[in-house]
Amino acid sequence: MTHRADGGTDRGGGPAGGAGAAPGAAAQATLAQRWQARLAFAAALAALVVVLLTGVLASIAALLVVFAGLAIACAAAWWFLAHRGLVRWLACVVLVAAPVAVIVVHVAAGLLWEVALSVVLAAAAVTAGRAALSGGRSPAKPREDAAVAARQPFVIMNPRSGGGKVGKFGLKDKATALGAEVALLEGPGVVDVAAMAWQAVDAGADLLGVAGGDGTQALVAGIAAGRDVPIMVISAGTRNHFALDLGLDRDDPAACLDALTDGVELRIDLGLIGDRTFVNNASFGAYAHVVQSPAYRDDKSGTALQLLPDLLNGHEGAHLVVRVDGQVIVDGPQAVLVSNNPYETGDIAGMGRRARLDQGVLGVVGVKIENAAQAARLLRRKGRSHSVTVLTAREVVIDADQPQIPVGIDGESVLMPTPVHCTIRPLSLRVRVPRDRPGVPEPRPSLDWARLGRQALTFTRTTGGGSGAQEETS
Repeated sequence: MTHRADGGTDRGGGPAGGAGAAPGAAAQATLAQRWQARLAFAAALAALVVVLLTGVLASIAALLVVFAGLAIACAAAWWFLAHRGLVRWLACVVLVAAPVAVIVVHVAAGLLWEVALSVVLAAAAVTAGRAALSGGRSPAKPREDAAVAARQPFVIMNPRSGGGKVGKFGLKDKATALGAEVALLEGPGVVDVAAMAWQAVDAGADLLGVAGGDGTQALVAGIAAGRDVPIMVISAGTRNHFALDLGLDRDDPAACLDALTDGVELRIDLGLIGDRTFVNNASFGAYAHVVQSPAYRDDKSGTALQLLPDLLNGHEGAHLVVRVDGQVIVDGPQAVLVSNNPYETGDIAGMGRRARLDQGVLGVVGVKIENAAQAARLLRRKGRSHSVTVLTAREVVIDADQPQIPVGIDGESVLMPTPVHCTIRPLSLRVRVPRDRPGVPEPRPSLDWARLGRQALTFTRTTGGGSGAQEETS
């Protein structure tokens, strides 16, 4: 279920309040996209015909094995994700064995080439479908402004972040050689990063750099935005989600230092939760409990896998209520994710990418599972599942039946008093990035067969020419 709470676009669209529909909408599809949609359906139908005919004409048993294997694999996936311990690992064995058994049966029945053909046709259907739903033109990119070289750059580095990337890539020496003053967060004791950044700005720093995790970057970003000083992000954390969505090189943190000598400046949004800023997201409910786990920092994927059953089988934490503009959008979700700009369609965990960081809206995902069928649809990532609410908003309020709730803010766990207010600060942060960087790829659309169907059945002819061409229904 997708809501539009602010009059802006849903996932994947342009800035809120701006013109233009979501990419790939049937009414705006080009002639090539409509034919790609038809090709997707033709390839999918051909794959199904190959499977059915080979099963009926050659071996009805092989056909039954296909459907049985699919059903068993889906059930095993559910048991693997929704349970722990021995049950999970038995389900893992079944999940691997089911497709292997299907292949073995088809090879024994002499149907290997038919299986290969159906796989090729299915892949062609998916490829054509995604091409049909992709925008006819690349989405607008954030504006890049020329950057004046910093006279007094100050860079904060956490030598423990990312398994020691600061030392591994020689970031301190390289930054110093480029004229930056470097401060290492190495104690003794707890270092007050905020105080360090404030003192640097008061002393004349005209650029704040930070090499560390997303939580540290968010803290420094809030200070930089408050003083209208640009920030330089160095991808020296573990996941570097913020750096990724800025189009920076996550494999070579030293490349981020090129912003000091050949940089451009972007203006992007900042999220605000209470009086604290966030650059990626704030998570509530089961999501927040994943972040709260002591094992999360060392093994994020493993911890999430261990705590996922709480999400799928019913989270026993506080009863949450999500409000937008005073209206209850979700009552009693197991998990809520509020992000600084929306993630790509289909990403319900904040582990994917954001195509833009300057749309001026929060992305909101609420997950509410009431039965096993909804959980199964969630695992299959059905875009129209009623268990998932997706919207964009400029302000979101998370209330609860408890005075305090755990919140994961850019991977850092904190307790916050309820209700929790989340807002967006449009274009409040100046970010200095290298002119030459990997960049952000165009978001890949989710495969929505209903939308593809409307697109395939749209018959129009184009009048005019160039960018002003219009389509008439025939």
